[in-house]
Amino acid sequence: MSNWEKNLRQIEPYVPGEQSKNKNIIKLNANENPYPPSPKAIEALKNFDGNTLRLYPNASSYQLKAAIAKHFNLRESQIFVGNGSDEVIAFAFMACFNSPKPILFPDITYSFYPVWCSLLQIDYNTIPLDENFCINVADYNRDNGGIILPNPNAPTGMGQTKENIIQLLEQNQDSIVIIDEAYVDFGAYSAIELLDKYQNLLIVHTFSKSRSLAGMRVGFAMGNEKIIQTLEAVKNSYNSYTMDSVALEVATASITDKSYFNEICQKIIATRERSAKALENMGFKVFESQSNFLFVTHKTVNAKHIFETLKADNIFIRYFNLPRINNHLRITVGTDEQMDILLQHISKIVSE
Repeated sequence: MSNWEKNLRQIEPYVPGEQSKNKNIIKLNANENPYPPSPKAIEALKNFDGNTLRLYPNASSYQLKAAIAKHFNLRESQIFVGNGSDEVIAFAFMACFNSPKPILFPDITYSFYPVWCSLLQIDYNTIPLDENFCINVADYNRDNGGIILPNPNAPTGMGQTKENIIQLLEQNQDSIVIIDEAYVDFGAYSAIELLDKYQNLLIVHTFSKSRSLAGMRVGFAMGNEKIIQTLEAVKNSYNSYTMDSVALEVATASITDKSYFNEICQKIIATRERSAKALENMGFKVFESQSNFLFVTHKTVNAKHIFETLKADNIFIRYFNLPRINNHLRITVGTDEQMDILLQHISKIVSE
């Protein structure tokens, strides 16, 4: 190895769900929304003035912040926006986790968390889920430099109650607690109502899941002004123009369409519950989901076998070859038609 190669950073990156070049697949491995974005968002995209692309976007993203603040009945100064919730969380790690003490998050959770810790050289401890893959917030009552907790958790899909979130905040008043609510719109409790009481609380949302804008990359955080100001300082020390002009216009239009948002969330919830019952009838254990995906394991049929057989039939779901969950599958909730095809294929596999 040459001297310059020794100076390259050694890091294990995050691995997203497989992206196939074959468009004739049923793609249920990335927790994307199977329905199109709001008609208002599509209209904003069609009407966007391309001539303005010669100019930098508004660095403060004031129009989108104002729309988000109005939607959640918050102040604009409580809103931070970024290029997808992944970037927002990365900035939050930089801004909030600067203690010599380790931060805490579950051992089975969003696998980007340890990647950011490695990249930013943040010490961390993982807290094991219990034997039923549930988060016990009492386990987080220990010395720490911060906490990040997804609600609902991924890849399990299980959420926390209001009482549990309050307990977590009460026992960690000297640490910043980040609640990653990427999937909260599909039935979990949102801690937004707790923001005024707990100044150490930061909540992160995304437009990728419930608002069908994964391809636009829009995320945001909500918290008290001091945390938000620090996030802005970090962003402006890294890239002042994180949000592009098209994304700002489309996302602003999207969040104003409450009726479409509610309709799509309810459709996905209904399909999720129907699919869960069908899988249970085939011998699967289906964990209670408050997300747009199902976490399952079969009593007798190996998960990797199911995954590989479906993939050969151009149906993509997610398999994690990781400790404790290497016989489990995560299935994104698609349209009713997609799920019917998936269920037919799975029924054939488990009955062979």
